[in-house]
Amino acid sequence: MGNLFHTVLYLPIFNLLVFLYDILPGADVGFAIIALTVLIKMMLWPFMSSSLRSQKALQELQPKIDALKEKHADNKEALAKAMMELYQTEKVNPLASCLPIIIQLPILIALYRVLLGGFGTETLNQLYPFIHNPEMINTVFLHTIDLSHKSTYLAILAGYFQFMQTRMLISRRPPKQVAGKKGALDETMLASMNKSMLMFMPVMTVVIGTNLPGGLTLYWVTVNIVSILQQQFVFSKIRNPK
Repeated sequence: MGNLFHTVLYLPIFNLLVFLYDILPGADVGFAIIALTVLIKMMLWPFMSSSLRSQKALQELQPKIDALKEKHADNKEALAKAMMELYQTEKVNPLASCLPIIIQLPILIALYRVLLGGFGTETLNQLYPFIHNPEMINTVFLHTIDLSHKSTYLAILAGYFQFMQTRMLISRRPPKQVAGKKGALDETMLASMNKSMLMFMPVMTVVIGTNLPGGLTLYWVTVNIVSILQQQFVFSKIRNPK
């Protein structure tokens, strides 16, 4: 399994990163990481677009879901069946939002292995014959940040953009249930969970980011920025379909 991962994911990503380093001006591996990230996000665009539309559809279905929860409060089996029928009727897949994460995780692990392995002579010997060997790769991004080491600055940036991305995904639908009813309690709990997630995700991003190579944190920063742009595009299309 390890050899398969190395062949199918590690080597292609490593070679593509070095190829981008060769062709981009500036001899800066940071630019290559950014370009690689954008390429990966474009490749995953169909899955991401479907995921965002599914999340938006689930938010719009929330009043109907709340009504079903209230109707079948004492019968979990009937509630599960009713919700499945609702998803089928509305053509919504509640699991679609998880797909980009599942697909992206192996790529993230492979990139982590690439950056952790560095760009020494032995590592560069793994290049495909048609990829130019630069013999030495500059890991200092913008002449300032060494991407082979941890970077608190990039970790904070990653946390900030994670906050912005998470905030965009949280539903701002105002509570419509009458106070005192179970639905109102459910919406209050949901709002509380959303608020916790809004703070938890960025904090975890900063904590994890400060313990990763700066190159991987730069990847994370770029992923969040591109995701924000993709979300704005998809949500604007949903609001103004033409």
